[in-house]
Amino acid sequence: MVSSLAMNYLFHLYLSGNDPAIITGNFMGDFVKGPLADRFPERLRQGLALHRRIDSFAQGHPAFTASRLRIAQEFGLYRGILVDLYYDHFLASGWRHWHDDPLPVYLGRIRKIVEGNRDLLPQPLQRLVPIIFEDMIPSYLTTDGIAGALQRMSRRVPRANPLAGGGSELTRNYSILQEDFLQFLPDVHRCARQFLHD
Repeated sequence: MVSSLAMNYLFHLYLSGNDPAIITGNFMGDFVKGPLADRFPERLRQGLALHRRIDSFAQGHPAFTASRLRIAQEFGLYRGILVDLYYDHFLASGWRHWHDDPLPVYLGRIRKIVEGNRDLLPQPLQRLVPIIFEDMIPSYLTTDGIAGALQRMSRRVPRANPLAGGGSELTRNYSILQEDFLQFLPDVHRCARQFLHD
């Protein structure tokens, strides 16, 4: 259940480059489980593999690990999900430093790409596309938006969980988590570029 809650869509999109199939594959990565084999066109499959590579890289990176350990122990296995969302916040709020296009322009362009490949998306994700681009990612710009996203996520988890309190952890640790993010971003960007050009 925990691994299926990832919501760091912006981070994965940002690391996808400009190939529409790779963008789509990376975007849908959390909704595709098991061996990829010949289930998808080659470039889409590469995007799915990139998504898994990014997730694996994050789990082993010292800055990401440090961020996870800064969060109160009561959050347990949910700490990785919180860090994913916090890093999407830092990426969104500092977007002008990382990309030439303003964030609304970028999201509009990427949404057209994703919608153009709609038939390839898993059914649950097809229904979420408008919510992701119109509500979720724009809400990541502020700490209040992150807190609200976590409260909504908490209600969708069938078992009792601490996610609704995750917004206060971001506020409490804001500066040091942002430092971790700034260490992590160039390394994961380099990893994604290498993966796509190997």
